[in-house]
Amino acid sequence: MGAFAEQGRIWRLLAGHAWQQTLKWVHGGPLFRLRPQPGAPSRLLIAPQDLRTADQTNAADIYGGRFLFSGHLVETHGDSPFEIGGTHPDWQRELHGFAWLRDLRAADSRIAGQNARALVDDWMRICGRRHPIGWDVPVVTRRVMSWLAHSPFILEDGDHDFYSRFLKSLARQVRFLRKTINETQDGVERLQAALAIAAACVSMAGQGRYARQSIRRLDQELMRQILTDGGHISRNPRAIIEILADLLPVRQAFIAQGLELPETMMLSVDRMMPMMRFFRHGDGAFAHFNGMGSTPNDLVATIMAYDDARGAAPGNAPHTGYQRLTGGKSVVLVDTGKPPALAVSGNAHAGCLSFEFSSGLNRIVVNCGVSGRSNEAWRRVSRSTPAHSTATIEETSSCRFLTERPFTRWLGTPVISGPEVVPVERNDDDFGTRVSASHDGYVANFGLVHARDLRLSSDGTVLDGIDSFVLQRNPGREGYYAVRFHLHPAIKSSFLRGGTAVLLVCRDGEAWEFDAPGSELALEESIYLSDVYGHRKTMQMVIYGHARENQTVSWQFRRTASAKLTRRAIPAGVEEPVEEFQFEMPEDDGGTTEHGFSFD
Repeated sequence: MGAFAEQGRIWRLLAGHAWQQTLKWVHGGPLFRLRPQPGAPSRLLIAPQDLRTADQTNAADIYGGRFLFSGHLVETHGDSPFEIGGTHPDWQRELHGFAWLRDLRAADSRIAGQNARALVDDWMRICGRRHPIGWDVPVVTRRVMSWLAHSPFILEDGDHDFYSRFLKSLARQVRFLRKTINETQDGVERLQAALAIAAACVSMAGQGRYARQSIRRLDQELMRQILTDGGHISRNPRAIIEILADLLPVRQAFIAQGLELPETMMLSVDRMMPMMRFFRHGDGAFAHFNGMGSTPNDLVATIMAYDDARGAAPGNAPHTGYQRLTGGKSVVLVDTGKPPALAVSGNAHAGCLSFEFSSGLNRIVVNCGVSGRSNEAWRRVSRSTPAHSTATIEETSSCRFLTERPFTRWLGTPVISGPEVVPVERNDDDFGTRVSASHDGYVANFGLVHARDLRLSSDGTVLDGIDSFVLQRNPGREGYYAVRFHLHPAIKSSFLRGGTAVLLVCRDGEAWEFDAPGSELALEESIYLSDVYGHRKTMQMVIYGHARENQTVSWQFRRTASAKLTRRAIPAGVEEPVEEFQFEMPEDDGGTTEHGFSFD
C-alpha cells in the first residue's frame, strides 16, 4: 500500500503542477505581454523600509563591472550585465532581483545613484518585457520590493522621462504578480508575492481599486500559512525570518499612510515574534531544522528590535511540531513534528526526533544544517536522517524524497512519505522538563518505532536521554541502528575511561561528559554545513546497536566544569573563520534511493 500511496501522491502533484503551469502561461505568458497595459500610476507615495543589511563595499565593485552574486563572479568589461549570457542561474536570480540596490544606496554617493539608474534603465530596456529568469515570480517579487524600498535613491536626480518609465515598468510587474500569484509555488514564495502586491498598493498612487483585493489576499495567505503557535506551514525556521523581513515594512507603510491595519497582519506578527525567540540558542543562532542554514544575525537583530513584548521564549510549539527545554543556561530544541504538506515540503528534512543542545554561548550538539552552496548532492546530504542528531535504521532516512527523473525536473524533491504518527508528551516540574515522543517512519521498512525520551534538569547541568526501538511487526529485515550526536565544530572531543565516555570541551573552558553505559560508542568524523565560511570539519558521537538485541539505549550529558576562560568578543552566532574542509561526496548516479547519506 505504501508504494501505491506514494505513486498516487506523485501523480496528483504532477497533475496539479501541469495545471498550474497552464494557468501561468495563460495569465503571465505571451497573452500577458500582448494585452494593452493600463495607465501607470501618477506618482509614488511612500517607500517601504528595507530591513536587510547593506554592504557599501560592493558598490565600488558594481561600478567597476564586477558582480559577485551567490558565490559567482562575473566581470562585464563595459557591457550591461543584463546582456551577458551563460551565467549561473543563481547569479542571474540575484542580479534580476535587484537586492544589491541597498549596497549602492549605502555608498551614499552621486555616482552610486547614477549607476543605479543606469542599471535599472538597462533592465527596463533589455528585460522589461520578457526574460526566462528575470520574470520568474520569486524574482519579480524581490525586484518589486527592492524598487519600492529604494525608489527615492533610484529616482533622485532622474529626469521626468525616466520617472515615467520607472513607474510604468513597476506597475507592469505588480500586475504580473496579481495575475500569477495563484500559480506561484505554495508557501513562502506565494506569501511574499502577496506582500509585494500589498506594498505596491500602499506605495503607488491610484491603486484604490486594487487595495482591498490585495489586502484580502494577504490576509488569506497569512491566515493559511502562519500557524496558531506562530510557526510556518513549511516548518522551516528560516521562513519566519524571511516573512517578517517583508511583513514588518509593509505594516509600517500602512501605519505611515494612516491606513487601518488588517487584524490578521497584526495577529501574525504577534504570533511569529515569540517563535523567533523559540528557535534561538544562547549565542543567537537558530536551530538547524527543515531547511534552516546559517543565521543572518544582522537581520534577526533588526527584526527583534520590533518585538514590543520581549518576553521569554515559549516552550511548546505543538502546531509547528517542536519542543524547547530550558534549564539554567542550557537549551534543548527538539523536532517532534510530521513532515509538512506535500506542496510545501520541497526543503523539508528527514529529521524527526532530532535535537540540538546548547549551554550559554556554546552550541554542543547540532544538526549538520544546510549548505550555502547550490549543489544538489550536498542538498541531499543535509536533508537525510544521518545528517541529524537522531537515530537511523540501516542508514536510511525516516522520510522518502521524490528522486525519480524526470519528475524532479518539474516537481523538485518533496517529501512523498514519512512519519504519520508522532505522539508527544511533555511534563514540567520542579526537577526539570521531560519530553517523550515517537515516530513511525521506520515501521513500513523495518517494523520499528523509534521513541525518544529527553529530560533536562532544572539547573541545566544534566541532560538524560533514552532511545527505544519498539518492534511492531517482523519485516524480515535487519534492524541495526545508529544514534548520532553531531558536535559543533567549536567543541573538542576525546575519549574517557577506555572509550566508554567522551569528554566535550567548549572554547570558554566549559566541559561536559557524555556517557552511554553498556553501549558501543564511537567517535567519528562529521561535517558542519551551516557555516558562513564554508563547510567545516567536525566530529560526531555514534552509538551502534541492534534493535532485536538491545532495544533501549540510555545516554547522558553531564556538565563537569564551568567556563574558565574569557570568550573572545565576536558577534552572537557568528563563527570564527577557519580553513575550509573538503569532504568527499558520493557520486550522483541519478537513481532512486530511500537511503540517507552515511558519514562513515
